[in-house]
Amino acid sequence: MLKIVPQEVWAFDAEWVPDPESGRRVYGLPASLSDAEVLKHMWKKGGATDEDPQPYLKTVLCRIVSIASVIRRQGKDGSVSLKLHSLPMPGAMDATEADIISRFLTALGKAKPQLVGYNSQSSDIIILMQRALANSLYLPDFCKRPAKPWEGVDYFARGSDYNIDLKEEFGGWGRATPSLHELATVCRIPGKIGTDGQDVVDLWTKGDIGRIVQYNECDALTTYLVWLRAALMAGHLTTEDFLKEEGQLEAMLREKAESSENDHLRHYLEVWQELRAG
Repeated sequence: MLKIVPQEVWAFDAEWVPDPESGRRVYGLPASLSDAEVLKHMWKKGGATDEDPQPYLKTVLCRIVSIASVIRRQGKDGSVSLKLHSLPMPGAMDATEADIISRFLTALGKAKPQLVGYNSQSSDIIILMQRALANSLYLPDFCKRPAKPWEGVDYFARGSDYNIDLKEEFGGWGRATPSLHELATVCRIPGKIGTDGQDVVDLWTKGDIGRIVQYNECDALTTYLVWLRAALMAGHLTTEDFLKEEGQLEAMLREKAESSENDHLRHYLEVWQELRAG
């Protein structure tokens, strides 16, 4: 359970797709082979069946296409501010994988927030490190580790207070493990809305990066709302504080939903309201 709630918390989620270039190198495929043909080969090697033609591939064979975070900052006076941030940013949807990962992990290393995800220690953090390695990135602030656990922020120590995986906190074992969608929906928090992880690769091949970012932002919002309940449960927030912070997130969504570009946030807010009213 959460031991601390520091002044800055990032609830995040990353999205990735099979990377044809990695597939070509790993399987020795010719450059003349189309990306679509390479993907088929990768899925076949990954154990594709008629029932599951696009199986989950090892993360090292995939590339990061989006990262989204809800950033919570608490001032010295106790006031809380919230920000929804995503990569690639509007107007830069052609950003490279290296740029997306570098921007996120560089900012993370400098800010040193509590990082919160769902299945993040087994997947999101792992792929970020694997693909940072593949892209030869320079990330000294993120990688810096204290000599002793109590002497600084450590994102690599198991059980670190600054690397919170909500799946490990609430997930259980084997078939008892809930998905983020299941855990969130039981808590009257929106889970997957229309799009799920299986759709991301199709959106990618169609070049619809914007939809991927929107889906990514919704998962980050859901992760934050689950974390907020965990902070309440652990006694770091009073019930009054908890309700106030839910209200802050709702207000932020309302403000952003005024833009036609944020219809996904308007829909997220509507689903959230329906779940709370039910």
